Amino acid sequence: MKILLVEDEDRIADLVCTELGARGISVRRCADGTGGLEAAQRGSFDALVLDLMLPGIDGLSILRALRESGDATPVILLTARSELGDRVRGLEAGADDYLAKPFFIDELAARLHALVRRSASDRVNTLHVGDLVLDRLTRQVSCRQRHIDLTGREYALLEFLIRSPDRVFTRSEILEHVWGYDFDPMTNVVDVCVRRLRAKLAEVAGTEAVAQIEAVRGAGYRLRRNAAE
Repeated sequence: MKILLVEDEDRIADLVCTELGARGISVRRCADGTGGLEAAQRGSFDALVLDLMLPGIDGLSILRALRESGDATPVILLTARSELGDRVRGLEAGADDYLAKPFFIDELAARLHALVRRSASDRVNTLHVGDLVLDRLTRQVSCRQRHIDLTGREYALLEFLIRSPDRVFTRSEILEHVWGYDFDPMTNVVDVCVRRLRAKLAEVAGTEAVAQIEAVRGAGYRLRRNAAE
């Protein structure tokens, strides 16, 4: 497990880094909010541990910036304050858990393991390419936190394509997997469904969407990642 710790108190940071490291958890530490936000945005971490009171940018502002950008990395907030309002604001901003100082390292480690396990389980049921997200449990599709209303067939087509982004599927493969039985190979039902799905995605995400359904001449279709992703 790899986590980012954003904590300005050296004593606490040294203890957390040492004790979590002894438990097999890799810790990167930032001592101020500005560096912490930049590290969180650039790096790939299994979880973040953020102090609320930080020089530069406070922990709550870091959390809000990450959630607004679509970053769902699990976050535990650390605070020296135990008032209900602080905890509520943190949870409302998207925190997954919180610990009030002083805390036990064993409890922090246990909570980190629980959050990472839960996050891994969620990802199995959530498929995404860039800003396009498909939830297989609720059968909901969203882009930049905006819901996209799809028909059952449009949803099935998108789920099929999003499982293998950038892979080209022939119309016959799409017919077999999405419609479930053989159609006349000359039918245009795939093309019609793709056009409807494209229009709905464009209506919500515009032309700058990270994921787009692309026609590959003489081959079929693919859900293409934007090169900037």
